[in-house]
Amino acid sequence: MSEKKIINERSLILNRRTFLGKSALGIGGVALSSLLGVNCFRKDKNGLLTTDSGAGSVKGVLDSLHHPAKVKRVIYLFQSGGPSQLELFDYKPTLNKRRGEDLPESIRNGQRLTGMTSGQDSFPLVGSQFGFKQYGKNGTWISDLLPYIGKMADDICIIKSMYTEAINHDPAVTFFQTGSQQPGRPSIGSWLSYGLGSENENLPAFTVLLSRGSGRPNGQPLYTRLWGNGFLHSLHQGVQFRAAKDPVLYLNDPEGTTKKTKRAMLDQLAELNDQHYQTSGDPEIQSRIAQYEMAYRMQTSVPEVMNTDKEPDYIYKMYGADAKIPGTFAANCLLARRLAEQDVRFIQLYHMGWDQHDNLPNAIEKQAKDVDQASAALIADLKQRGMLEDTLVVWGGEFGRTNYSQGLLTDTNYGRDHHPRCFSMFMAGGGIKPGIVYGETDEFGYNIVQNPVHVHDFQATMLHQLGIDHEKLVYKYQGRRFRLTDVEGHLVKDILI
Repeated sequence: MSEKKIINERSLILNRRTFLGKSALGIGGVALSSLLGVNCFRKDKNGLLTTDSGAGSVKGVLDSLHHPAKVKRVIYLFQSGGPSQLELFDYKPTLNKRRGEDLPESIRNGQRLTGMTSGQDSFPLVGSQFGFKQYGKNGTWISDLLPYIGKMADDICIIKSMYTEAINHDPAVTFFQTGSQQPGRPSIGSWLSYGLGSENENLPAFTVLLSRGSGRPNGQPLYTRLWGNGFLHSLHQGVQFRAAKDPVLYLNDPEGTTKKTKRAMLDQLAELNDQHYQTSGDPEIQSRIAQYEMAYRMQTSVPEVMNTDKEPDYIYKMYGADAKIPGTFAANCLLARRLAEQDVRFIQLYHMGWDQHDNLPNAIEKQAKDVDQASAALIADLKQRGMLEDTLVVWGGEFGRTNYSQGLLTDTNYGRDHHPRCFSMFMAGGGIKPGIVYGETDEFGYNIVQNPVHVHDFQATMLHQLGIDHEKLVYKYQGRRFRLTDVEGHLVKDILI
């Protein structure tokens, strides 16, 4: 029975308010049907087709890309806590020359501060205690804390002019991941799953890996809503892979359950759920059916992709000693490459511990050691396999750090507060100009003076590389059309090949 007929028949026995609610759910079902393998968005003279497109990968709502894509997948190495750009990528010798001097008011210009430093009597300037060297053909300045990334200077594009409105961790991380400072919106990976679907029917389109750094092990927490589906169907939420015997919770069957028994149970459950769907028209029911089937297939695919025992010794050496320790950033980078090989659409790594308000020199040295070799190895590994040209790698946090010391400044110690006005991140991969630095900050590292890049600009550019016009990937919810970039976002054309 067609969905339209179901809704029409139900309207005869439902009151007006209930009918309107159920019909809205039915419209959502049209969008979901394409994700379940039904090509609803191929147009012919009669409008939308609803015939099954057959076996294979799960489709998204976009019948075709808005323009040719440069990449097939994204690996996002999110450095949670706000890495200090002044210790890593934004070399500012002026801060060392004027160490201890108060930040000029003409530079700050009344910009707001967090509650952690707004009450300070002074704002003493402090430069990095670590040296910088020039790397690559263009002489890119990169910190001595990141020697491995430095050697990859000709393969990465460093953006030194990122900025955001959010000044505290939770809204800032939420803003980067969902396009809004308020929780409840879909994450980037969910948007891509919704729009593009998956190229691997045995693995989720959107996977998440977490690691805890040694810089500040008990730093800012992360919340599962950061990889949530928001108002999109639950089929699009990120699936977290854990460093444990069971990488995905509740995936394994209880003892005594055979494959044949499980298959029969799922078939019966799907039949019951389908009967419920025919009655209610709730698309979330079909999401549930699809999730059961995905979990069934993942019982074989997940253990295989998570088992790195067959990786050769030179790969472990490339990623570093920590690559053999499950749950570390290095181990997760290696898993990210394996997931990319399986055509997982969006691979999100979160590495915690960059929130260094005090004891920064000691903490950031440990934190940088956690990620330097593995980050560079991931890029080099993708490149040697011919995958970097169609994989976009992103590295960065939610905001930067102040050029003045939070708390007491001593000869050997200092801290830095949150700074949303300018910070650095880098990108590598298909369609991004390699070996360049984009944007510039003033000599104090406090304000952007050239080529500012907003969070929404970054999101729009990332979607563009995947063949998506950020203004056209929308979802109507509660009477409004939502998108990842909200009502903003501009393509950063200068960093594209």
